[in-house]
Amino acid sequence: MIAGRASLRHSGHTDDLNALAEEHLAAARASAHGRSAHLLLQQPPLRQTVIALTEGTALDEHNAPPAASLLVLRGSVRLTAASGDADLPAGTLHPIPRERHGLLALRDAAVLLTAVND
Repeated sequence: MIAGRASLRHSGHTDDLNALAEEHLAAARASAHGRSAHLLLQQPPLRQTVIALTEGTALDEHNAPPAASLLVLRGSVRLTAASGDADLPAGTLHPIPRERHGLLALRDAAVLLTAVND
């Protein structure tokens, strides 16, 4: 790693989000749990993770980091929160609310979660 550069972790695709989305959608479809995730970039406090979910699969409600956004790469998802749900189609970039929230795949989906942690 070059000094001062972020650590990119990948499984053969340097930064090809399309390839990662397809790879992890295939892994999610093959998984009994209907999901697959991959930490793409970690440069504290920043983290980027590709998450793939099959239709109907959910990430249960969980706490929000101080700042985060969700970019829908494939399919569509519903971001659920007490302040209101948001249906997000492919190509949508949406902030994660600073409250407990969950995620449901309305169709097979892959997303890029960008989070800033404490």
